[in-house]
Amino acid sequence: MAAARLVFSLSLPSSTHGINRKFQPFLLTQTVAPSRVRCQATPESSEPQEKLVVDNGSTSETSSPATKETSYGFPESPNRDVNRRVAVASVVAALALFLSTRLDFGISLKDLTASALPYEEALSNGKPTVVEFYADWCEVCRELAPDVYKIEQQYKDKVNFVMLNVDNTKWEQELDEFGVEGIPHFAFLDRQGNEEGNVVGRLPRQYLVENVNALAAGKQSIPHARAVGQYSSAEARKVHQVTDPLSHG
Repeated sequence: MAAARLVFSLSLPSSTHGINRKFQPFLLTQTVAPSRVRCQATPESSEPQEKLVVDNGSTSETSSPATKETSYGFPESPNRDVNRRVAVASVVAALALFLSTRLDFGISLKDLTASALPYEEALSNGKPTVVEFYADWCEVCRELAPDVYKIEQQYKDKVNFVMLNVDNTKWEQELDEFGVEGIPHFAFLDRQGNEEGNVVGRLPRQYLVENVNALAAGKQSIPHARAVGQYSSAEARKVHQVTDPLSHG
């Protein structure tokens, strides 16, 4: 801390005893704040006068409203709102995909049976028909159920879809007629009930789509008249046989 030094020299009158005494200069030292002292002429007076101006080095900072706003409240970036919208859209899309997937896998053979036409009605309404021979224990049948359901929903106004359960002894004659040895067995019938071909087992979905599309268009033949993939043996039905003459499944 800087120090200002003031030196005084005083002469005092003689004491009552008539002895002149001169005081020696003495040093007065005072510690003051680190300020700068300068002399400045006062412009109002014609004579030079000195004015003591004290500058302590501090600068008064007055923040403008804009500065305060910047210092204490940053404006929200527009990118943040965009990111929020993108995140919401992504969540909605993921949820929709999840639900659609669950719905696809939620389709069962029972659902297909419930929406299928009775076999006798399908043969008499003048439409081409797809007959699926299946069983509840058939793993491939269960696996293909969602695809079959989608195709049925797409063509149900032009093509009949029939489900026949090989465990039901009611369909023994049809099993022999169509030569069912493995399931799922899809038989494709024209408008008169004549078989144009069949597809057995697990095959690309496109096989079913192209055959059903040919039936709906009234074509004389189907593109896949005989195709066999992985299937379950129909011989297992002997263990699971049931007798339900009232059921079309």
